Amino acid sequence: MDGVLVHEAHPIPGADRFLASITEAGLGYLVLTNNSMFTARDLQARLRGSGLDIPAERIWTSALATARFLDSQRPGGTAYVVGEAGLTTALHEIDYVLTERSPDYLVLGETRTYSFETITKAIRLIRDGARFIATNPDPTGPSTEGLLPATGSVAAMITKATGIEPYYVGKPNPLMMRTGLNRLGAHSETTVMIGDRMDTDMIAGLEAGMDTVLVLSGITARADIERYPFRPTAVVASVADIQVGQDLRAL
Repeated sequence: MDGVLVHEAHPIPGADRFLASITEAGLGYLVLTNNSMFTARDLQARLRGSGLDIPAERIWTSALATARFLDSQRPGGTAYVVGEAGLTTALHEIDYVLTERSPDYLVLGETRTYSFETITKAIRLIRDGARFIATNPDPTGPSTEGLLPATGSVAAMITKATGIEPYYVGKPNPLMMRTGLNRLGAHSETTVMIGDRMDTDMIAGLEAGMDTVLVLSGITARADIERYPFRPTAVVASVADIQVGQDLRAL
């Protein structure tokens, strides 16, 4: 989503036409984000405010992927959540009970209100046996004022205090890609991952068996590509340069 369709609440030029061309071709798509703060309906409203009309069912967040994972591992379980409505709503929808009394899981997500008290509670619950899950490993997130500490940074602090690493569900874990493919009813061999980050989007698509397209409208510059041992299938300036039905290797 960020860096591909929008940039700080402003639509990437041509993003609306690109999405329309997918729909006109009768193809499916999902808009992915590692941000777990908002529900799909919240993000639908925010995107609409940016001029992009995307149905809520087309939005796949790390919170939704985390809920899907927990439901597959321990149906009807319990969790203590450090996060916002996007994550708590996703867990409620799979009939999880949110509690601080001996929860099955400590689930860490994005929030703008990390507190010493909450982090202390998380550390103690993990030390007492709660399994440590984090929605994504992103160390920082964007804001209009600059970078903000994100889930990965807080997870690192909790790991330092407990000695326990979390299981990250979101990108670059290909699990988020595979659950998204299942939601679409699609196969990796006929699906393309379009993203703006080599370290999350491109590697997640690659490890899930998909072709990948790197757009330079977000965080990655063309010169950055050579730093990585893997390459995207194609590199374009933005989604406006992608034609539905075109051979990616011709881009």
